[in-house]
Amino acid sequence: MIKAVSKTDIGKLRQLNQDFVFTSIYPLGALDNLFLVADGMGGHKAGDYASKCAVETITEMCSKSRGKKTVTAISDAINEANTRIRRKAMEDVNMVGMGTTTVLATISNDTLTVANVGDSRLYIISADKTITQITRDHSLVEEMVRMGGIDRVSARNHPDKNIITRAIGATGNVNIDFFEVPLRDKDIILMCSDGLSNMIEDKDILEIVTSGKAPDAIASDLIATANENGGNDNISVVLIVYEQQE
Repeated sequence: MIKAVSKTDIGKLRQLNQDFVFTSIYPLGALDNLFLVADGMGGHKAGDYASKCAVETITEMCSKSRGKKTVTAISDAINEANTRIRRKAMEDVNMVGMGTTTVLATISNDTLTVANVGDSRLYIISADKTITQITRDHSLVEEMVRMGGIDRVSARNHPDKNIITRAIGATGNVNIDFFEVPLRDKDIILMCSDGLSNMIEDKDILEIVTSGKAPDAIASDLIATANENGGNDNISVVLIVYEQQE
């Protein structure tokens, strides 16, 4: 059984919410369910358009994917979103350079399939109260950490933290990371934009998610804490509680 809740908030400093979220616990084409977080980038309205276009295109394409393998269905959908965003940018000078991150998840037969482009994240919080980041940020600072240029603590407050190295709409060919993760009973999946992960450390995310509250209250608490810590960006959360069928 799957329970899911999604919330998005403008934060404390932004004039526009350029995040977009989607959840369906019901099948869409080849997928048994679908969960999405997108964080747009670009000038006024452009990032808003990019994230909305990406989510709407991915859900549309997935709903038409019956008969495809899961990864193929997802890849085709993300690539179509990339095409549409780039086409719109060529038609409208005000939208040149727009793009969006996307983290996508679907669950089937006790397996979580994840697709990621950009620095929106997916975590798994297990019943034994451990938190694991499944996705890898596609960002300049993360590349610096991997190369040993800076440590993880310095990376958290680095001035170039918001520079991402992959986005839907940025280039003609989008490079997608895929992950497959076996799920255990009572696992909680947290998907979020960087407006959450930049404002709350993982240990504090873990404490909030394992508070024992209902999923809706947990999502609200995560957003409230990000805002209390500064709310520097739009904040989006998708929370999924997974329970194995007996």
